[in-house]
Amino acid sequence: MAIESPASPLAAPAADREVLLSVKDLKKHFPIMKGVFRRQVGAVRAVDGVSFDIFRGETLGLVGESGSGKSTAGRVILQLDKATEGQVIFEGNELTTLSENKVRELRPKMQMIFQNPHASLNPRMTVGSIVGEPLTEHKRARGDDKQKRIEELLSLVGLQPKHANRYPHEFSGGQRQRIGIARAIALNPDFIVADEPIAALDVSIQAQVVNLLENLQNVLDLTYLFISHDLSMVRHIADRVAVMYLGRIMELASVDQLYNNPKHPYTQALLSAVPVPDPAIESTRERVILKGDIPSPANPPPGCPFNTRCPIAQDRCSEEVPEWRQLSSGQWVACHFAE
Repeated sequence: MAIESPASPLAAPAADREVLLSVKDLKKHFPIMKGVFRRQVGAVRAVDGVSFDIFRGETLGLVGESGSGKSTAGRVILQLDKATEGQVIFEGNELTTLSENKVRELRPKMQMIFQNPHASLNPRMTVGSIVGEPLTEHKRARGDDKQKRIEELLSLVGLQPKHANRYPHEFSGGQRQRIGIARAIALNPDFIVADEPIAALDVSIQAQVVNLLENLQNVLDLTYLFISHDLSMVRHIADRVAVMYLGRIMELASVDQLYNNPKHPYTQALLSAVPVPDPAIESTRERVILKGDIPSPANPPPGCPFNTRCPIAQDRCSEEVPEWRQLSSGQWVACHFAE
């Protein structure tokens, strides 16, 4: 059952904000096949009715546990995987109904930064070839102009242009991620999905990469969907945060609202696990310990998807899907009892 809501359910109060990307009731179900004849016996509901808007120039953080469907949602939004149902509207274009050629025409405007810089860079290609490949594929530059653009991109991400002839294995993890970022911005995109771009990096390097993303956003007027399970880092970079659980959005609010006054029990549990740098506060604050493991997306529980682990769950929660509603604080939440 999809969670329905009024028109423009996740819009910000400012009416003049331009919606760059609108996701409406997006679903991605992977079929489960068994038997000699490979018949479908079920489906993994990786994304199960997700709706949100992203405004031009902002960063929307998408957080949740591993297996909650964050990365799948990002791939479906960019049409790297086809949606099962729902709409993805980018600058007025409904991407899920477009042909592959039409999507390819829009591809320069929407790019992705992948999680693992070790796996996402071709080890047989030089850094210059990797960064310049989008320019070649979309016929944006050639010859000296292409080389000049490659050097400019490397400088933008903090790398030496003279290293364009080196190979990925000659760089550290943080430098490789910078190469991936340079490739993502090569075509001057409007929108970038950053799929856990710091998860594979050392802690000492993560802040540098996040600061780079922020600087590029200011310089190039970028819009981000920043996918992560690191809530402390999301607080630093995001304007608004959507909390995802078992393929659905549980809560969406501004950074200040979400971190200072979380409404959904799942959000409260996630934030209680984030360490506080003040020893006095850390030693006295209460933690919300969730029971059990996240259910299988192939067999989600009836009613609220979080009811099997929720500390305030009642009978109603296992029978009725909570309405996606706006609270008086302006936060959006899918919970019967959040106020």
